[in-house]
Amino acid sequence: MGHYTTVMGSLEKFERGHLSIIDDDPKHYCYSNVFEVASKSRPYGKIAVAKNLDYVIEAIRAEGTSDWFAANHDEFVVVMDGEVTISFVEPGDSVVSRTKDGTQRLSRPPNGKKMGRIHLKRGHQALLPKGAAYQFSAARPSVMIQQTILGDLTQQKWAEICTH
Repeated sequence: MGHYTTVMGSLEKFERGHLSIIDDDPKHYCYSNVFEVASKSRPYGKIAVAKNLDYVIEAIRAEGTSDWFAANHDEFVVVMDGEVTISFVEPGDSVVSRTKDGTQRLSRPPNGKKMGRIHLKRGHQALLPKGAAYQFSAARPSVMIQQTILGDLTQQKWAEICTH
């Protein structure tokens, strides 16, 4: 077996990688670097970097304070670089569609009961529970990946972000 070293990137320092295909045609594969995608994204833009059936992993640049979001299904987020705080509130009279998949942007701040906060650092993960309104905040630019179902807010930029 060869010797491999794992090097974790960051928003400020990442390398473009490459695929080492053992026994297949490299044209069957593509990949993207979440740090590179986030470095070129606007804050809280949701760029799909992986897809399996209806499920997506989105690269998100966290910077400042986001709008309020919710979903009619569980989602989760992992901080890949930096620190992010998530605030949770019951939606109150803010409407969360039961028929739409994916993350939904709330039309106004939720007025329900405060549910708490989670402060995440690099490598930490949090569940974004079904029906809960949530808002991200980051004091400095950070990177997250979010698992959700493909929805209206998911941007698919495969031709721009994938390397073959």
